[in-house]
Amino acid sequence: MNKLINISEASKLLNLINSSNKKPKNYILRYWEKEFKQIKPKFINKRRYYTSSQIEVIKLIKFLLKDKGMTIPGVKNIMKLNINNLDDYNSYSLKAEYYKNTFKKKSKLILEKVKKLKHYGKKNTSKS
Repeated sequence: MNKLINISEASKLLNLINSSNKKPKNYILRYWEKEFKQIKPKFINKRRYYTSSQIEVIKLIKFLLKDKGMTIPGVKNIMKLNINNLDDYNSYSLKAEYYKNTFKKKSKLILEKVKKLKHYGKKNTSKS
């Protein structure tokens, strides 16, 4: 079963955080929910919960809006086209760029973890 993520956790995961008071900007997700029909959280006891596939859709919307500087109507048009139908092999496509950025971020995290393991995992190998 898909793990459900509440709106505050989703905001933190998407780095939608107020820089001054460090509180999650949940209002952004609620606004995007009204604007994009692809975002359909589950409501349990009047609280919003998102599946991992919903988070991926929101990440794509955030990437197009924030990183690419697209307008909401522009992103709506892309989403209507169903981004999965865009050319996967076109290195200039929005989808390819999105996945490239995602891959870069994950690669950096993995490299940082490997460096930490190498640093902290070394045994004292000096011979006396």
